[in-house]
Amino acid sequence: MTDPLVHAPTLTLIQQAALGSGASFWTTEAVGDVPSILLTDGPHGVRRQSGASDHLGIGGSEPATCFPPAVALSQTWDPDLVERVGAALGAESRALGVHVLLGPGVNIKRDPRCGRNFEYFSEDPLLSGVLGASWVRGVQSRGVGASLKHFAANNSEHDRMRASSDVDDRTLREIYLRAFEHVVREAAPWTVMCSYNRINGVYSSENAWLLTEVLRDEWGFDGVVVSDWGAVRDRVAAVAAGLDLEMPSSGGFGDAEVVAAVTAGALEADAVATAAERIARLALRAQENHHTTDTFDMSDLVDTHHRLAREVAGQAVVLLKNDLRDGAPILPLAPSRLAVIGPFAPAPRYQGGGSSHVNPTRLDVPLDEILARNAGHQVTHFQGVPTDPDDDANALRAAAVRGAAEAETAVLFLGLTPEEESEGYDREHIDLPPTQLALLRAVVEVQPRTVVVLSHGGVVRLDTVAQLAPAILDGALLGQAGGGAIADVLFGAVNPSGRLAETVPARLEDCPAYLNFPSENGHTVYGERIFTGYRWYDARDLDVTFPFGHGLSYTAFAYSDLDVDAGPAGLTVRLAVSNVGSRSGREVVQVYASKPNSQVGRPPRWLVGFAGLTLDGGERRSVEIPVRRADLAFWSVGGGQWVVEAGDYTVSVGASSRDLRLQATVTVTGDAPRTVFTRESTLGEILADPAAAPLLFETLGPAAQNAPAMGTDMLRMLESVPIERMIALSGGRVSPERLDDLLAALNAVRP
Repeated sequence: MTDPLVHAPTLTLIQQAALGSGASFWTTEAVGDVPSILLTDGPHGVRRQSGASDHLGIGGSEPATCFPPAVALSQTWDPDLVERVGAALGAESRALGVHVLLGPGVNIKRDPRCGRNFEYFSEDPLLSGVLGASWVRGVQSRGVGASLKHFAANNSEHDRMRASSDVDDRTLREIYLRAFEHVVREAAPWTVMCSYNRINGVYSSENAWLLTEVLRDEWGFDGVVVSDWGAVRDRVAAVAAGLDLEMPSSGGFGDAEVVAAVTAGALEADAVATAAERIARLALRAQENHHTTDTFDMSDLVDTHHRLAREVAGQAVVLLKNDLRDGAPILPLAPSRLAVIGPFAPAPRYQGGGSSHVNPTRLDVPLDEILARNAGHQVTHFQGVPTDPDDDANALRAAAVRGAAEAETAVLFLGLTPEEESEGYDREHIDLPPTQLALLRAVVEVQPRTVVVLSHGGVVRLDTVAQLAPAILDGALLGQAGGGAIADVLFGAVNPSGRLAETVPARLEDCPAYLNFPSENGHTVYGERIFTGYRWYDARDLDVTFPFGHGLSYTAFAYSDLDVDAGPAGLTVRLAVSNVGSRSGREVVQVYASKPNSQVGRPPRWLVGFAGLTLDGGERRSVEIPVRRADLAFWSVGGGQWVVEAGDYTVSVGASSRDLRLQATVTVTGDAPRTVFTRESTLGEILADPAAAPLLFETLGPAAQNAPAMGTDMLRMLESVPIERMIALSGGRVSPERLDDLLAALNAVRP
C-alpha cells in the first residue's frame, strides 16, 4: 500500500484542517490527492442512504441484510460466527460503496433501561471485547474499516450530549474501557468513535487522557479517532486532545477555527498535520482496498447472507425454560393444532430504532414460518392484545383464550414495541405491558402447553412470565431472518444453544445502578463501581430470574475431569464435556475466576474464558480454554498499572454464572506492585509491604516496635493514619526532613 504520510505534509494548513471535517453528512473531504471516503451506520447492517445524503442523514437507505443486532448476536457466545457476520457486512459495504462501517458498539450494559442497549453486546467486558474483536476482524477482512464505538462510558441516552459519567479510575479501567482495550489490541480497528458524553467532567472529544494517553500511548492505536455525529463542541480543543475527524460537516466553521488557532499560536501546527496524516492514511487505504480485484455485487449476496442471518438468529435464541408435560418437555413441538397469539407473530419486532435502523432485503414472518413447519395441521392466529386505541382489549383477549383452549399448544409472542426502546431516550421501567401479562395469565389457565416467545432489545422483567409459562424462548431482536429461526427452534430443526449475555433481574430495584440512573444535574454517578451485572447480584447474593450465561438445550451435558495449570501467559483450563442426551447440541462452557482474600474489593467471581463445542448424542470430548493472565488482574490505582495478585485462585466452570459444575484451586505468581509511598500513605499500607515494614519499625523506634502491645483496636486505628501525621504525633521525634528521608528509603527498598 502507498504510504500516505508523504501526502499530508505537502498540504497547506487550510487543506490539513479541511481533511479533519466532513464534506457532507456521510463523506469526508477530498483534498489534493487524498480522496473522499464514505462512512455509514452499522452495526447490524449497512445503512447506506439512498441518493444524495440529506443534512441530517435520516433519509431512506438502500436494502441491506439486517443481521441480528448485538443484543442477539452476543447470545451466540460464538466469536467465529460473529466474525462471519462481520465479513458479510464488509462484503455488503464494498458492494454499496461504503469505506467505513460504524460499529461495533461495545459499551457495557450498565443498566437495563438504557435505550440503546440493543446495539451493545453485554454487561461483561470480556464477552463484549472478544465478540467485538471478531466483528472488527470480519469487517476489515473485506477491506472495509470498522469504527469501534462509543468511546467511552456512554451507558445511557438521557442528556447524552452533556452529561458527565463520573467514574473512578479502577472502575473505568476494569469495566468500561476493558472491552475497548481488547478490541484495539487484538483487532486493530481502522477508526475509533468518541462518544458524546463527558467523562469526569471532560468531553470525550476533548479528553487528551482518553484519546491520546490511553488509546494511543498505552494501547498502541494508530488509526483515526472520529467523533460521533455532532459530538464536537470545541474543534480546537478536540484536535489538541487527539481527535482527527469531526463528523458531519460543520460547513467550514470548525476548519476556520483550527486555522485561526494555529495562526494565533493557540494550537500546535503539528497536531493538525498529524490528524491530517492519519485521515490521509485511512482514505488511501480504504480506496486502495476498494480498487482490488475482489468485487462484490449486492444481488449476489442477498440469498447467501439471508441464510447466514437465519443461522445466526437460530443460534442466538435462548431457551430459558422448558417444563415437562405428560412426561416430556414441551419443546420442541411436533406438528399439531396450534394457536399462535400476539401481534409480533405476523409483524415481527426484529431490530431497534435510531441510527442503526436497516432497510432489510427481505423479512421472514414468524407466523408464515410456523405455518410452513406445521404443514398439514391447523394454525390459527389471534391478535390477543390491542395495537391501536380503537381495539377492544377484552374481546381480543377472550378470542385468544378460546383459541388457546381449542388448540393442542399455544405459542404466545410477547415483547416490547419499537416506541418503547430506541436510541435517543432511555426506558423508565423494564416491565412488559400489563395487557400482555393479563393475556398470558388467561391463556395459561386454559392451556397448560403454552410457549412464550420474547422479542425485545433491552432486558425485560420476567418473574411473572417465568412463574406462569411452562416454556420460554428469548429471541431478543433477531434480524430479518428471525421469523424462520424461531420456527426452526420451536420445531427442533435447530437445537437452541443461545446463552444470556446479561442478567435478568427479579425487579428493577435490584439493579446495580438503580439509584444512579440516569444523570441528575448533568452528572451520572457510577456508585456501584466495578459491581456491574452479575458481579453485583452475586456480591449481594440477590435472587435473579435468569442468571448471566443461562440457556437450556434439547439435550443435556455433563462436565468432568477439570484440570487447571498456571503459566507465564495465564491459565490453561482443561475438562471433558459429554452430551448425555440423544440429540446433537452445542454447549457453551464458561470459566469464572475468584480470588479469596484479595487485597482489593472484587466480585465473588468474574468471567475469564469461554468456549463452545457441538457434540452428537452420547459423544464425549476434551476442551481446552486459555485464560489470559491479564484477565486475572485488577487495576492498581496507586500504581497506575494492572496487577495480578499472588496466591490461590478458584477456577470454576459451568453453564452459567450460577450453574457452576466443577471447581479447582490454582496458585498464581504475582506482579511486583509499583505503588510509590507518599506523605499521604497510611501506616497500614506501609506495614502491609514486607520490604518496607521493617524499615518503618527501625526508623520510628520503640513506639512503633511496641505497637502490638497497644491492643488490636489501637493498631487498627493507627493503620489508617497518614504517615505525614507522624510529624505531629511523634512528639518532635520525626521532623519533615526525616519523614522525607524515610519515604525515600522506603521506596528504595521496594522492588
